Amino acid sequence: MDVSLNRQQQKAVESTEGRVRVVAGAGSGKTRVLAHRFAFLVNEVGISPGNILCLTFTNKAAQEMKRRISTMVDRGSVNDFICTIHSFCVKFLRREIYRIGYPKNFLIIDEEDAKSLAKQAMQEFGIDRKKTTAERFLKGVAAYKGYDINAYIQGHLLPAASPQCPDATVRYIRLQLKQYALDYDDLVYFTLYILNHFKDAREYWTDKLNYLMVDEVQDLSGDDWKLLHALSEKHGNLFVVGDPDQAIYEWRGGNPKIFVEFKAKTDIILNENYRSTPDVLDVANFIIANNTNRVKKELFTRRLNERLPVYHHAKSEKEEAAMIASRIAEGVGKGMKYSDFAILYRSSFLSRTVEQALLKQQIPYSVWGGVRFFERKEIKDVISYLRLISSDDDDMAFRRIINLPSRKFGEASMKALESLALEEGRSLMGALRDHIGDKRFRRPALLSFVSLIDSARERVSMKGVSDLTDWLMTESGLSDLYRTDEQEERLENIAELLNAMKEFEATKMDEADMGLDSYLQEIALYTNVDREPDAEKTRLMTIHQSKGLEFPTVFVIGLTEGIFPNHRSIRERRKDGEEEERRLMYVAVTRARDMLYLSESEGYLNDNGALKYPSRFISEVPECYLETEGNPDPALREGTRNLVATLNSEVYENVDAPLANGTSVSHKVFGTGIVEAYDAASKAYRVRFGDITRMLIPRVLTVIPEK
Repeated sequence: MDVSLNRQQQKAVESTEGRVRVVAGAGSGKTRVLAHRFAFLVNEVGISPGNILCLTFTNKAAQEMKRRISTMVDRGSVNDFICTIHSFCVKFLRREIYRIGYPKNFLIIDEEDAKSLAKQAMQEFGIDRKKTTAERFLKGVAAYKGYDINAYIQGHLLPAASPQCPDATVRYIRLQLKQYALDYDDLVYFTLYILNHFKDAREYWTDKLNYLMVDEVQDLSGDDWKLLHALSEKHGNLFVVGDPDQAIYEWRGGNPKIFVEFKAKTDIILNENYRSTPDVLDVANFIIANNTNRVKKELFTRRLNERLPVYHHAKSEKEEAAMIASRIAEGVGKGMKYSDFAILYRSSFLSRTVEQALLKQQIPYSVWGGVRFFERKEIKDVISYLRLISSDDDDMAFRRIINLPSRKFGEASMKALESLALEEGRSLMGALRDHIGDKRFRRPALLSFVSLIDSARERVSMKGVSDLTDWLMTESGLSDLYRTDEQEERLENIAELLNAMKEFEATKMDEADMGLDSYLQEIALYTNVDREPDAEKTRLMTIHQSKGLEFPTVFVIGLTEGIFPNHRSIRERRKDGEEEERRLMYVAVTRARDMLYLSESEGYLNDNGALKYPSRFISEVPECYLETEGNPDPALREGTRNLVATLNSEVYENVDAPLANGTSVSHKVFGTGIVEAYDAASKAYRVRFGDITRMLIPRVLTVIPEK
């Protein structure tokens, strides 16, 4: 027996034959198990590495897997079959895609490329992007493709397919076909289609792949699982590893229920945690026990307790952020490193107050996998407008916003304006204002832009910065731009910026120094911070970005009911949404090795101005398992209970029975349609509207009563 493995890990490594399910809790060493099992198959069983397919969820995980395996096997035993599912599909399709008329050098498009094609298709068919965004349109395309893969490929992509384009969805697919472009879903769909329709291809690959090992299976979609079953059908050796309690991607297609219900020859649970103290694990176990879609287990550790996790209640977000900065400074003063601390949050807009507190305490930090609040695109856009309102001389701000939203001010126009400005010794804005009547600049959009800036200047002395910005967002068209083309996160960040402006105004009210220039000088401290790229830094990140990482001390912030758990997610996906939010909390808690802080604050929610109440997740942990700071009023917990009860009444009670096939429904965009089928996997109805069909979630449909 390998002394570096515990009994359950060793059992997993040596269970080589048949269907094996390993439920691996957080910090239980699953990557170690996968690497050792690969080495065991090669070194002890004698399997050629070219006959083992080891699939991971991310490219980073695949590289780490290769690195670990390379230390345990011969140099030539690490190959390209240690990869992500999508990477494997690309390898498969380079060899097989000719069968359906595609070249082997097909194009792979990412989300931004897909959005570009979506906007083109939407524009051609007159779809108003204020009513449905490119992102929502693409979700509809994905549902259309995924509902019936055979119909999608045979009806649109094969040589005999009809070239007609009756609607925007089909037009989008034709635009893809024109470039032989595949999105990430297509990589799986095309692979499945070829395996299912070409016997010799299926025989080649199922014969070649003697053993399949798959990591993070709780996040796989139903189609991913179909691919695993197809590839493993001949030899039957399918080894799947995951944790239903850490399934946090159901909102984008993951289906943890398949893993929970997976019928295996051998079942193994890894529940010994090598990361956290018992006190941290107690918090995690109490919270996740409230979920039902899981394989029951309780994490344990042989580590000793050090200190109870802390629940900190603050009177304001500013106080909450100050507490965090203070604890980090204290820890560093006692010999800890800045990088020993991580600050996790449900939504990225929550970082703003904490960033300001860290800067004030001169604590170096980095936003992991993201951008600092005042450096995010939408924030810089708004600030650039304000800078130009403050001064005509700000050429950098002018360059950023002159074409935002689009005013057909291209490179040629900019060069012409630059020449004028240089010749006259003027700023770009000054030159445009003086020459707005010239033929090359005489267009309504530019005249409106100059008028907008001048009107805003007239309002500077009459309005606070927050009111001015609110007005500016509407008049400039930025609100419509972010609402139609970008993600919900951008709007959340703008709302947080307005909140920060109101805080600034409240702080400066007594000093009578709350004007635009004063505000711009203040935020310059946040936007022009000197950086030391190689310095040890505290990490800030969303919980999704923290998965797979660990830190000595973790702060989980913004634990306000409605923010975390996110009520929008619960309203849209009911019990599935609630359980995924709780799994997200479980992931956050289990990132902590030694010390855990859970924090929230009083105040009002940005989106609707409602009072803030502590998250239900705090109440799910018995009070004796947390050290409470800040003397929260017991009425707050009662408020949480009432808020949860109200939401449950809204979401869970009087839920309509599934609509029968043939039911007449109406939709605000597509009109009147007929329900054809219900797809349980995507929780959506297939509805026919004349010559087109759409996959739609129940809440956007209104039943038309029978006459």
